[in-house]
Amino acid sequence: MLQGGLNDPHPAAPGAAGLLQAARSGDELAYQRLVEPHSRELQAHAYRMLGSVHDAEDAVQDALLRAWRGLPRFDGRSSLRAWLYKIATNTCLDTIARRGKRALPIDHVAAAELGEAPGRPLVESVWVQPCSDVALGLDDGRATPEARYEQRESVELAFIAALQHLPATQRAVLILREVLGFSAQETAELLETTVASVNSALQRARRTIDERLPDQSQQETLRALGDEGLREVVENYMDAMGRGDVEAVVAMLAEDAAWSMPPMATWYRGRDALRRFLEMGPLSGAWRWRHVPGRANGQPAIGAYTWRDDEGCYRPFALDVLTLGADGSKIAQVTSFIARSGDELSPGELLRFPDEDVDAAKVGSIFTLCGLPERLD
Repeated sequence: MLQGGLNDPHPAAPGAAGLLQAARSGDELAYQRLVEPHSRELQAHAYRMLGSVHDAEDAVQDALLRAWRGLPRFDGRSSLRAWLYKIATNTCLDTIARRGKRALPIDHVAAAELGEAPGRPLVESVWVQPCSDVALGLDDGRATPEARYEQRESVELAFIAALQHLPATQRAVLILREVLGFSAQETAELLETTVASVNSALQRARRTIDERLPDQSQQETLRALGDEGLREVVENYMDAMGRGDVEAVVAMLAEDAAWSMPPMATWYRGRDALRRFLEMGPLSGAWRWRHVPGRANGQPAIGAYTWRDDEGCYRPFALDVLTLGADGSKIAQVTSFIARSGDELSPGELLRFPDEDVDAAKVGSIFTLCGLPERLD
């Protein structure tokens, strides 16, 4: 029987029984007060399951509506938190069944050839989206002693992308067991299956994830690098990009560094390819840039803004999420989430992507969500 126990960072507060009774009687305000302490962690759970902030928001809203309708049938034999996780997980499984998996470009297609221009963007539903650990409230939770992946590590881009390669049930089992610390018995009850099935799914999921994840997480790298070391990396990157110094940027990259740009499938690997890409694209000298530091997915991120003569200010172009090499001295990956629309652009026009109009929806979901401004004077 699900009890919550160590898994429940929000133990029942005085008056919780009264709130539950009022909510069962149709008091919407009481229901909101009852579920509000759990909403952010459910959002983080849905994001891990779905790889998309938008899909996670929709899934949580749907799950909470299902919970509201099903509240008269909640018998209290499990913790409220466990019951909500059961509903949220099943809602995510329904969402996964309706659409294909998300990915990052480096997991989707082969790297572009040297000098190859970017290809036409693919639909947004193909790609993993960035998230803000602050916006998802991950610092409010705690990893239980049973959890293998700490809260911040469990939203790193590599981990979120690796999760999307798992079959839906394996994905749910891994997150419930290894991120949230539910026991095998609790997980089996949440998913309405057997302990043996949970253990088998977990073993298969672990093999897949271990094959796709680097030996060292970004959190380990960042802790070893320290705040000063990280600040230096970020400031040097912003300075070099702002000055359009291609060689300075390339010198910061690992030999086999990768640079991808969702929603474009095209991505580049290796210093030679990246030098050519920067020269013909963002650092060609055609644009004036400003950069602002931020955080996304527990990693350093930099908001890149281009000057717009028509608006008289700098406007968001892309959020560059940096993945550092194991020793922190070089950048292993730049995942640049672009906040412009380019559905009808030719490859040649895509080289001038910063000239395109700002996509307000993308700015909201990428820049605003990560606490970055929508314009710079």
